[in-house]
Amino acid sequence: MFQLPEKIKNQGTAVALGYFDGIHLGHKAVLDTALKWAEKENLVPVVMLFDIHPRKLISGDVPPMLLSEEKKKEILTEKGFTVVPFNFREAMDYSPNEFIDRILIDGLNARVVSCGFDYHYGKGGRGDAKSLGDELERRGVKLFAEEAVLVDGEVVSSTTIRELISNGEIQKANTMLGYCFSYDFTVKKGDGLGRVLGFPTINQGFPEDFIVPRYGVYASKVLLDNKWYPAVTNVGVRPTVANSSMRSETCIFDFSGDLYGKNVEVSLLRFIRDEIKFPDIDALSAQIEKDIVTARNVYDEVSKNG
Repeated sequence: MFQLPEKIKNQGTAVALGYFDGIHLGHKAVLDTALKWAEKENLVPVVMLFDIHPRKLISGDVPPMLLSEEKKKEILTEKGFTVVPFNFREAMDYSPNEFIDRILIDGLNARVVSCGFDYHYGKGGRGDAKSLGDELERRGVKLFAEEAVLVDGEVVSSTTIRELISNGEIQKANTMLGYCFSYDFTVKKGDGLGRVLGFPTINQGFPEDFIVPRYGVYASKVLLDNKWYPAVTNVGVRPTVANSSMRSETCIFDFSGDLYGKNVEVSLLRFIRDEIKFPDIDALSAQIEKDIVTARNVYDEVSKNG
């Protein structure tokens, strides 16, 4: 099932279990535990990345992504994990014990395993964190099941974060994520209206399987050549302009240059206002000027306070 480097086969692994959609604070607790024990016992920290979301095969109901698969792999690799591709179709009918023996023990040579308190595994999700701990102990493997992480008394979860983003509650979503919600899609040609108005923008579309924030205007920041720039972003259909498709449109402050065709990372900092239809272009332009002032103030505040 796995094409593993000899180092993993010989040295043993500390495996972090989970889908890690978003790599939020709850996921970070699981990942940090695997990293800690890997260092303590000279193991290789490992994460399996599914080739497909399990719910797509089980129920067909797939939640929108908080991170692209490419970005997720990049973050995990930067943290120090060996990322192992995992063909979920091959193992979806494994019993809980088959999952343990064939995947964790024989496949990954696991010596330490970490997971969340609500982790389930095996066909139909019949195995849980308690049974996993019991079975691993019989095989001489340590399990660490992390308790729920709370923010303002609420359990951090990908589901909650999706709801917050969909509602425009970006600050709370960012707190639960432990970083600013962002996307780095390809910049596409727009209609040039922003440039005509004196506020040139970059236009990015959202993939069908990616979370779309509440329509409206956001204070944001943009990463270019390892430098952050303040910005203001509109997510929506631009109702003042006829026949406009849904997009992210970002005006980057203190920057000029051609970004067409490049993947640009945009991070949302704070929801400023709903998207509304203005009576004319002049009214729209006047509001954009106010939004820019607000967005720059938010960027300065966030930069100062970390």
